[in-house]
Amino acid sequence: MREIILDTETTGLDPLRGDRLVEIGCVEIFNRMPTGQTFHRHINPERDMPAEAFAVHGLSTEFLATKPLFAQVVDEFLEFIADAPLVIHNASFDIGFINAELDRIKRPPIPKERLVDTLLLARRKHPGVSNRLDDLCSRYAIDNSRRTKHGALLDAELLAEVYIDLIGARQSQLILAAEVRDTRAGGYGDMPRRQREVPLTPRITDEERAVHRAFVATLSDKPIWNDFLPATAANAAG
Repeated sequence: MREIILDTETTGLDPLRGDRLVEIGCVEIFNRMPTGQTFHRHINPERDMPAEAFAVHGLSTEFLATKPLFAQVVDEFLEFIADAPLVIHNASFDIGFINAELDRIKRPPIPKERLVDTLLLARRKHPGVSNRLDDLCSRYAIDNSRRTKHGALLDAELLAEVYIDLIGARQSQLILAAEVRDTRAGGYGDMPRRQREVPLTPRITDEERAVHRAFVATLSDKPIWNDFLPATAANAAG
Protein backbone atom coordinates (compact mmCIF):
# COMPACT_ATOMS: atom_id res chain seq x y z
CA MET A 1 0.00 0.00 0.00
CA ARG A 2 1.26 3.45 -0.93
CA GLU A 3 1.16 6.16 1.77
CA ILE A 4 2.46 9.73 1.86
CA ILE A 5 4.07 11.19 4.98
CA LEU A 6 3.43 14.94 4.91
CA ASP A 7 4.57 18.00 6.84
CA THR A 8 4.27 21.76 6.32
CA GLU A 9 5.70 25.03 7.61
CA THR A 10 3.63 28.20 7.81
CA THR A 11 3.71 31.88 8.74
CA GLY A 12 1.64 31.24 11.86
CA LEU A 13 -1.06 29.16 13.46
CA ASP A 14 -4.35 30.15 11.81
CA PRO A 15 -5.06 30.20 8.06
CA LEU A 16 -8.39 31.95 8.75
CA ARG A 17 -6.48 34.98 10.09
CA GLY A 18 -4.20 35.35 7.10
CA ASP A 19 -1.41 32.91 7.91
CA ARG A 20 -0.07 31.11 4.86
CA LEU A 21 1.75 27.98 3.79
CA VAL A 22 5.51 28.42 3.14
CA GLU A 23 6.84 24.85 2.79
CA ILE A 24 5.58 21.37 1.96
CA GLY A 25 7.58 18.17 2.44
CA CYS A 26 6.35 14.69 1.46
CA VAL A 27 7.92 11.24 1.74
CA GLU A 28 6.52 8.22 -0.07
CA ILE A 29 6.36 4.85 1.66
CA PHE A 30 5.15 1.61 0.14
CA ASN A 31 4.12 -1.31 2.33
CA ARG A 32 5.48 0.70 5.28
CA MET A 33 8.94 1.08 3.73
CA PRO A 34 10.38 4.40 2.41
CA THR A 35 10.87 4.31 -1.36
CA GLY A 36 13.23 7.28 -1.61
CA GLN A 37 10.66 9.32 -3.55
CA THR A 38 9.98 12.77 -2.07
CA PHE A 39 8.26 16.04 -2.85
CA HIS A 40 9.65 19.30 -1.41
CA ARG A 41 8.80 22.91 -2.24
CA HIS A 42 9.22 26.29 -0.59
CA ILE A 43 6.30 28.62 -1.33
CA ASN A 44 5.99 32.38 -1.52
CA PRO A 45 3.28 33.29 1.05
CA GLU A 46 2.76 36.75 -0.46
CA ARG A 47 3.13 38.35 2.97
CA ASP A 48 5.79 39.07 5.60
CA MET A 49 7.21 36.46 7.97
CA PRO A 50 6.45 37.09 11.66
CA ALA A 51 9.45 36.87 13.98
CA GLU A 52 7.85 34.06 15.98
CA ALA A 53 7.46 31.84 12.91
CA PHE A 54 10.95 32.72 11.63
CA ALA A 55 12.37 31.54 14.96
CA VAL A 56 10.73 28.15 14.43
CA HIS A 57 11.76 27.36 10.83
CA GLY A 58 14.23 30.07 9.78
CA LEU A 59 12.48 30.89 6.49
CA SER A 60 12.72 34.63 5.91
CA THR A 61 10.53 36.97 3.87
CA GLU A 62 13.50 37.66 1.57
CA PHE A 63 14.21 33.96 1.00
CA LEU A 64 10.59 33.11 0.20
CA ALA A 65 10.04 36.13 -2.07
CA THR A 66 11.82 34.32 -4.91
CA LYS A 67 9.91 31.05 -4.51
CA PRO A 68 6.86 29.99 -6.56
CA LEU A 69 3.31 30.64 -5.47
CA PHE A 70 1.17 27.74 -4.26
CA ALA A 71 -0.83 27.92 -7.50
CA GLN A 72 2.37 27.24 -9.43
CA VAL A 73 3.22 24.03 -7.55
CA VAL A 74 -0.24 22.67 -6.76
CA ASP A 75 -0.52 20.39 -9.80
CA GLU A 76 2.83 18.80 -9.08
CA PHE A 77 1.89 18.39 -5.42
CA LEU A 78 -1.49 16.80 -6.15
CA GLU A 79 0.08 14.50 -8.73
CA PHE A 80 2.63 13.32 -6.17
CA ILE A 81 0.16 12.57 -3.40
CA ALA A 82 -2.42 11.16 -5.88
CA ASP A 83 -5.08 9.26 -3.92
CA ALA A 84 -2.77 7.85 -1.22
CA PRO A 85 -3.54 8.15 2.49
CA LEU A 86 -1.77 11.14 4.06
CA VAL A 87 0.12 10.45 7.28
CA ILE A 88 0.50 13.69 9.26
CA HIS A 89 1.42 14.60 12.83
CA ASN A 90 -1.42 16.77 14.15
CA ALA A 91 -3.18 16.40 10.81
CA SER A 92 -5.86 19.04 11.36
CA PHE A 93 -3.19 21.77 11.45
CA ASP A 94 -1.41 20.88 8.20
CA ILE A 95 -4.51 19.96 6.23
CA GLY A 96 -6.20 23.16 7.40
CA PHE A 97 -3.46 25.21 5.73
CA ILE A 98 -3.37 23.06 2.59
CA ASN A 99 -7.13 23.22 2.17
CA ALA A 100 -7.10 27.00 2.74
CA GLU A 101 -4.57 27.33 -0.09
CA LEU A 102 -6.66 25.04 -2.30
CA ASP A 103 -9.74 27.13 -1.56
CA ARG A 104 -7.94 30.33 -2.58
CA ILE A 105 -7.37 28.93 -6.07
CA LYS A 106 -10.81 27.31 -6.32
CA ARG A 107 -9.61 23.72 -6.01
CA PRO A 108 -11.52 21.04 -4.05
CA PRO A 109 -10.27 20.31 -0.53
CA ILE A 110 -8.52 17.14 0.56
CA PRO A 111 -11.09 15.10 2.52
CA LYS A 112 -10.44 14.19 6.14
CA GLU A 113 -11.10 10.53 5.33
CA ARG A 114 -7.67 10.36 3.69
CA LEU A 115 -5.81 11.42 6.85
CA VAL A 116 -3.86 9.27 9.28
CA ASP A 117 -3.03 11.40 12.33
CA THR A 118 0.09 10.09 14.07
CA LEU A 119 -0.51 12.41 17.03
CA LEU A 120 -3.79 10.62 17.75
CA LEU A 121 -2.12 7.24 17.25
CA ALA A 122 0.66 8.23 19.66
CA ARG A 123 -1.79 9.48 22.30
CA ARG A 124 -3.62 6.17 22.19
CA LYS A 125 -0.41 4.16 22.43
CA HIS A 126 1.35 6.45 24.94
CA PRO A 127 -1.37 8.14 27.00
CA GLY A 128 -0.52 10.75 29.61
CA VAL A 129 2.87 11.76 28.16
CA SER A 130 4.08 14.30 25.61
CA ASN A 131 3.88 13.01 22.05
CA ARG A 132 5.60 15.75 20.09
CA LEU A 133 7.71 14.58 17.16
CA ASP A 134 10.93 15.10 19.13
CA ASP A 135 9.52 13.08 22.04
CA LEU A 136 8.60 10.22 19.73
CA CYS A 137 12.03 10.27 18.11
CA SER A 138 13.60 9.92 21.55
CA ARG A 139 11.15 7.19 22.55
CA TYR A 140 11.93 5.12 19.46
CA ALA A 141 15.68 5.90 19.40
CA ILE A 142 15.46 7.78 16.09
CA ASP A 143 18.30 10.23 15.47
CA ASN A 144 16.86 13.72 15.18
CA SER A 145 20.10 15.61 15.81
CA ARG A 146 19.73 17.35 12.42
CA ARG A 147 16.51 18.98 13.60
CA THR A 148 17.93 22.24 14.92
CA LYS A 149 14.94 24.01 13.31
CA HIS A 150 11.69 22.77 11.88
CA GLY A 151 11.81 21.82 8.19
CA ALA A 152 8.98 20.19 6.27
CA LEU A 153 10.99 17.56 4.42
CA LEU A 154 13.23 16.64 7.37
CA ASP A 155 10.23 16.42 9.67
CA ALA A 156 8.42 14.21 7.14
CA GLU A 157 11.46 11.91 6.97
CA LEU A 158 11.58 11.66 10.76
CA LEU A 159 7.84 11.11 10.94
CA ALA A 160 8.11 8.27 8.43
CA GLU A 161 10.48 6.47 10.82
CA VAL A 162 8.27 7.25 13.81
CA TYR A 163 5.16 6.02 12.00
CA ILE A 164 6.76 2.68 11.13
CA ASP A 165 7.63 2.16 14.81
CA LEU A 166 4.34 3.56 16.07
CA ILE A 167 2.24 0.99 14.21
CA GLY A 168 4.65 -1.87 14.92
CA ALA A 169 5.66 -2.33 11.29
CA ARG A 170 9.40 -2.26 12.01
CA GLN A 171 9.09 -5.15 14.47
CA SER A 172 7.11 -7.15 11.91
CA GLN A 173 9.80 -6.45 9.30
CA LEU A 174 12.53 -7.63 11.68
CA ILE A 175 10.64 -10.83 12.47
CA LEU A 176 10.08 -11.51 8.77
CA ALA A 177 13.75 -10.84 8.01
CA ALA A 178 14.80 -13.22 10.79
CA GLU A 179 12.48 -15.90 9.43
CA VAL A 180 13.93 -15.48 5.94
CA ARG A 181 17.48 -15.82 7.33
CA ASP A 182 16.37 -18.87 9.30
CA THR A 183 15.05 -20.52 6.15
CA ARG A 184 18.09 -19.71 4.03
CA ALA A 185 20.81 -20.48 6.56
CA GLY A 186 19.34 -23.63 8.01
CA GLY A 187 18.27 -22.24 11.36
CA TYR A 188 18.78 -19.08 13.40
CA GLY A 189 17.83 -19.63 17.01
CA ASP A 190 14.26 -20.50 17.82
CA MET A 191 12.54 -18.15 15.36
CA PRO A 192 9.44 -19.92 14.00
CA ARG A 193 9.18 -20.45 10.29
CA ARG A 194 6.00 -19.34 8.55
CA GLN A 195 3.89 -22.16 7.20
CA ARG A 196 1.04 -22.00 4.73
CA GLU A 197 -2.31 -22.69 6.36
CA VAL A 198 -3.36 -24.64 3.27
CA PRO A 199 -0.56 -26.43 1.33
CA LEU A 200 -0.28 -25.65 -2.36
CA THR A 201 -1.82 -28.17 -4.74
CA PRO A 202 0.96 -30.42 -6.16
CA ARG A 203 1.74 -29.70 -9.81
CA ILE A 204 3.30 -33.14 -10.44
CA THR A 205 1.10 -36.21 -10.86
CA ASP A 206 1.83 -39.63 -9.39
CA GLU A 207 2.42 -40.94 -12.91
CA GLU A 208 5.04 -38.26 -13.55
CA ARG A 209 6.77 -39.12 -10.29
CA ALA A 210 6.89 -42.80 -11.24
CA VAL A 211 8.39 -42.00 -14.65
CA HIS A 212 11.01 -39.77 -13.00
CA ARG A 213 11.96 -42.42 -10.43
CA ALA A 214 12.33 -45.00 -13.15
CA PHE A 215 14.63 -42.64 -15.04
CA VAL A 216 16.69 -41.92 -11.90
CA ALA A 217 17.17 -45.65 -11.33
CA THR A 218 19.03 -45.89 -14.66
CA LEU A 219 21.62 -43.21 -13.78
CA SER A 220 23.94 -44.87 -11.24
CA ASP A 221 24.04 -46.89 -8.06
CA LYS A 222 23.54 -43.81 -5.86
CA PRO A 223 21.99 -41.02 -7.93
CA ILE A 224 21.94 -37.62 -6.24
CA TRP A 225 18.22 -37.32 -6.97
CA ASN A 226 17.58 -39.80 -4.15
CA ASP A 227 18.66 -37.13 -1.67
CA PHE A 228 15.54 -35.18 -2.57
CA LEU A 229 13.08 -38.08 -2.32
CA PRO A 230 11.34 -39.32 0.83
CA ALA A 231 13.20 -42.25 2.37
CA THR A 232 10.60 -44.84 1.32
CA ALA A 233 10.57 -43.58 -2.25
CA ALA A 234 14.37 -43.51 -2.41
CA ASN A 235 14.58 -47.10 -1.17
CA ALA A 236 12.03 -48.15 -3.72
CA ALA A 237 13.95 -46.37 -6.48
CA GLY A 238 17.25 -47.94 -5.38
